[in-house]
Amino acid sequence: MKPRISMITLGVDDLPRAVRFYEQGLGFPRMESPPEVAFFPLNGSWLGLYGRKDLAEDARVAAAAHSSGFPGFSLAHNVASDAEVDAVLVQAAAAGATITKPAEKTSWGGYAGYFADPEGYLWEVAHNPFFWVGPKDETS
Repeated sequence: MKPRISMITLGVDDLPRAVRFYEQGLGFPRMESPPEVAFFPLNGSWLGLYGRKDLAEDARVAAAAHSSGFPGFSLAHNVASDAEVDAVLVQAAAAGATITKPAEKTSWGGYAGYFADPEGYLWEVAHNPFFWVGPKDETS
């Protein structure tokens, strides 16, 4: 198996609000999809938004109540510069995100900050000078 994550689907309580945040607030391009789900292409993978209860039902698990605490994971958006980290955090805040950690130099030699989307999902925005950010050739 070739390791990869093809899609990340977030179970959300308010689908229209989540779609507005990602489509209008962050400028993610939205694919055409049925009204009960939204898909956004992310340069080699996709972000899906689906009702929390519907997603739990689809997976045949109990739908837990959403908590405002730490969800146990974060998503990451790596960019090419410290200035780009700052710009993405400003854009996210303007779109309704909560900045949970302003960008700062990291112990691993990069620059990063975090925001929580309107549903509480954490996104790290990072410039890691040791990772190459950009499209890979088709053989990768």
